Amino acid sequence: MGANLDDFEPWLALWTLVPEGEVMSMPVTRSRLLPVRAGNQAAMLKLAHSADERRGASVMAWWDGQGAAPVLAFQDEALLMLRAPGGTLVPMVQAGRDEAATAILCQVVARLHAPRPSAPPTAPPLENLFAALLQSTDPTLVRSRGVASGLLESPRDPVLLHGDIHHGNVLDFGADGWLAIDPWGLVGERAYDFANIFPNPDLTSVTAERFAVRLAQIAKAADLEPARLKAWAYAHAGLSAAWHAQDGTDPATARAVLTILEAG
Repeated sequence: MGANLDDFEPWLALWTLVPEGEVMSMPVTRSRLLPVRAGNQAAMLKLAHSADERRGASVMAWWDGQGAAPVLAFQDEALLMLRAPGGTLVPMVQAGRDEAATAILCQVVARLHAPRPSAPPTAPPLENLFAALLQSTDPTLVRSRGVASGLLESPRDPVLLHGDIHHGNVLDFGADGWLAIDPWGLVGERAYDFANIFPNPDLTSVTAERFAVRLAQIAKAADLEPARLKAWAYAHAGLSAAWHAQDGTDPATARAVLTILEAG
């Protein structure tokens, strides 16, 4: 495993962990992951690259296995959580079972948003996440910027949000069911946690027909006003397009969602 393992060594010693695979790097956040064995449990050791990722660890611990992967330990940049024996929801969508995958996502989000006996960890407002869109001067994003501003100014049902719910961030934990990983941790309107479902898991999922089916299904399952959910999906697509502009990456999926909504 070489030098890539060096940064993990203090945590391996502290928590008496045995490596069981290679170090993996997350492409966007640049956090690193190492499969380990914690006693008789298969676990994943994650080293956060940013303050946002560290906050995510405290959010995971607060959820306490209810809707999210159980946390075994966390300290500073290190998070130790149970390792999923199964995969993501992406193959389910690819096999033509989009409605089944959407139902699972709604169930997971409902568990994450459920009341807890203790106060949640401190988290920034959802408005912070939208900085790229709110500050964008792109004329094609004027409408989505206005929609986002209106939603953020009058939030409904604020909760501690995951912030990045999609088919790749919900894993099959076998007997424990489907559970979320990699939260951002933000405070805002609960409807936002459903907005990122629409452009995922890939561009082939972004059709007007599938959007309409998902909108009706999610609105019913989450008891959300369809028009409000649609507005959040539009705001999120604008935000995604603004992020792509900042990063110089392909905005095709975000633009496809914007086109669907602007035509509807």
